[in-house]
Amino acid sequence: MASLLEIRDLHMRFSLFEGLSHVLNGISLSIEKGERVAIVGESGCGKSVTVRAILGLLQQRNVAIEGSIRFHETELLGMAEREWRGIRGSRISMIFQDPMASLNPTFKVRDQLLKVIRRGGRAGSAREAYEIACAGLRRVAIVDPDRILAAYPFQLSGGLAQRVMITMALVNRPELVLADEPGSALDVTVQEQTLRLMHELTQDAGAAVLLITHNLGVVREFAQRVYVMYAGTIVEEADVETLFREPAHPYTRALLEAVPKLTGAGLPRPIEGMVPDYTAAPSGCRFHPRCAFAEDACSSAPPVVELGSGHRVACVLPAKGRVAVPT
Repeated sequence: MASLLEIRDLHMRFSLFEGLSHVLNGISLSIEKGERVAIVGESGCGKSVTVRAILGLLQQRNVAIEGSIRFHETELLGMAEREWRGIRGSRISMIFQDPMASLNPTFKVRDQLLKVIRRGGRAGSAREAYEIACAGLRRVAIVDPDRILAAYPFQLSGGLAQRVMITMALVNRPELVLADEPGSALDVTVQEQTLRLMHELTQDAGAAVLLITHNLGVVREFAQRVYVMYAGTIVEEADVETLFREPAHPYTRALLEAVPKLTGAGLPRPIEGMVPDYTAAPSGCRFHPRCAFAEDACSSAPPVVELGSGHRVACVLPAKGRVAVPT
């Protein structure tokens, strides 16, 4: 049985004044129906451009994409814009990180949200669409939906605008939700409500969620499987319990060690260095210039090692039966 979403060997290059920027370097991942999957990594690792590629939002002339993105066995790469109209917002939706840049400031919230509902085929009349919109806003803790629907986006706070975006993404009960840091503009209480709402969607409608985040606490609470991304490559894949219990890649361990502990036991360890410039990315394992366990073999493409039960890691250490243990 085919996966709901399957990405195979995805490469992406941007043509810039400085030269070619190899942003994605052979990304492969899959999502099953009803599954909650997270992609985690530092800012600038390629997480957001991956989800934008899934939804066909990178159509600029300076962008070259190779590989395969299949949704229900339908190839999305190269799909005509008229074909996307039956998919975007209804079967696949996205919660963007910056709501103020995503909502049109010249139209009221009512006009934008009701258009999404009508295009998704959920309402037969304007009145029914309005009622669905109000119910959706109440589910994200907006107690006065009539006022919000009558407002322009620039009249809302960042948190309210983000909740409108979340409603817009979930209101048509899509099969796949792409959530790019959906709680970044929200307080912790509403973040928890948002995650619970997306969890309920997967249970009630069999929808899947692909969550983009750098918050490992959110990953542990929400996701079932995790892909760890670094500099446009997947370095580790595992179910959430295995990843936190037995991280195998030095970068995954470094991410976990950088998280402050509530118990105060030990100080967080920052990861030395920066994500590399994509116009001059290092050969082999892209993390090796920052890795405390790097060796000569790391300058060549690392092997992908199967550790069992869907746990995979791209690193020479597990291939040699070694583990990255912090000093």
